[in-house]
Amino acid sequence: MILDLLISSHFQHTNYEPKQSKKYFLCDFITFSCCFTSSPNQTFSKNCLNHFIIYTSNLINLSPSNFQLLVKVTMPKINGNGVSNSSSANRRLPTPGKATVLAIGKAFPSQLVPQDCLVEGYFRDTNCVDFAMKEKLERLCKTTTVKTRYTVMSKEILDKYPELATEGTATISQRLSIANQAVTEMAKEAGLACIKQWGRPVEDITHIVYVSSSEIRLPGGDLYLASELGLRNDVNRVMLYFLGCYGGVTGLRIAKDIAENNPGSRVLLTTSETTILGFRPPNKSRPYDLVGAALFGDGAAAAIIGADPISNVESPFLELSYAVQQFLPGTHNVIDGRLTEEGINFKLGRDLPQKIDDNIEGFCKKLMEKGGGGLEDFNELFWAVHPGGPAILNRLETTLKLRGEKLDCSRRALMDFGNVSSNTIFYVMEYMRDELMNKENAEEWGLALAFGPGITFEGILLRSLN
Repeated sequence: MILDLLISSHFQHTNYEPKQSKKYFLCDFITFSCCFTSSPNQTFSKNCLNHFIIYTSNLINLSPSNFQLLVKVTMPKINGNGVSNSSSANRRLPTPGKATVLAIGKAFPSQLVPQDCLVEGYFRDTNCVDFAMKEKLERLCKTTTVKTRYTVMSKEILDKYPELATEGTATISQRLSIANQAVTEMAKEAGLACIKQWGRPVEDITHIVYVSSSEIRLPGGDLYLASELGLRNDVNRVMLYFLGCYGGVTGLRIAKDIAENNPGSRVLLTTSETTILGFRPPNKSRPYDLVGAALFGDGAAAAIIGADPISNVESPFLELSYAVQQFLPGTHNVIDGRLTEEGINFKLGRDLPQKIDDNIEGFCKKLMEKGGGGLEDFNELFWAVHPGGPAILNRLETTLKLRGEKLDCSRRALMDFGNVSSNTIFYVMEYMRDELMNKENAEEWGLALAFGPGITFEGILLRSLN
């Protein structure tokens, strides 16, 4: 790197010849100049910089004065924190070796269900005439704050498989045949959207991390997805099954570890979920089925993770600074999921929000301590929280004394898509990215949080590069 050459006090005597084109060599110099001007106390002398200007201007056949003019025009103005004052280049510099989020994509099935229409459709499709349960679902639909959701389930599927709406029928084979295909299709669409935003060839992806609680097969969805996307056959694959709502943040943690320990790697992280496995008629003996019907949706998400992003080629917007996973002993039955011949059955303990509430402050402080000791006020952070439901968000807001707007991105994702299990954190992060880009004096540090079976907490200390 140019920066390494400048460390030498004998720089002007080196025989360095850049291997890149003159265009990219100039970009490297501008990047170095940004670092130099943003850190006036570093030991590099202006003499050294002047030597470099003379050397480089000769290399690209410009006079030193014209070269300096070119740099002055193209280099963004930098403040003392290394952040550009230019609205078109208002970015913080990524930390060398730290994993960053380079792109995000999402995808959904074609069936959009407005919450106002859900109750009538659900009771019609399941041939249920229990008015008491219908009224209960109507109340639940209002309290979830969900407005719209997407679902794989459709009239065509129920016409083909009417047994899915029949109580007590062994339908796991039918459900898996639908789910396995659906999650692959959605993951492919999300992956393609993500790769397009990233802007590099698909062949540059070195690893894939695939997350789902909605399929069971051998080989797994990771292989099918790699084939569908046209990834290299030596791409390294990791598959994470049945983690539930915290799976997306787990995927980020795994992708972070891969990116930081394999220089030059680029990790495609995908999550894909459908509620097909849990769809069934309402039953008084399974009250949680109504909560699921009122809250959960289907979809997929993707992100590309890599360290040391390529300047002018990649656009990192979040840095994954530090990750923590923690489970609460003795709480493994609070979120209980069992796969049966009829599909998957879930039970949620009523004490779930309280369990999270009792432990969240200490967990967040553990993450904040990794920010260098300067992070103390929860309201100084931005928050990307998996919206498991409004009760969890409300308790977290109250316990941590967060200002009302701090969880807006989580509430908006819940409203627009419902709880889409492992995917939802990426919908929150996408909204957060847009918010930070358009916000003056935006927060530099934030937390990504998710909770799930175990009870398991997953958290990542994030740094915004916008």
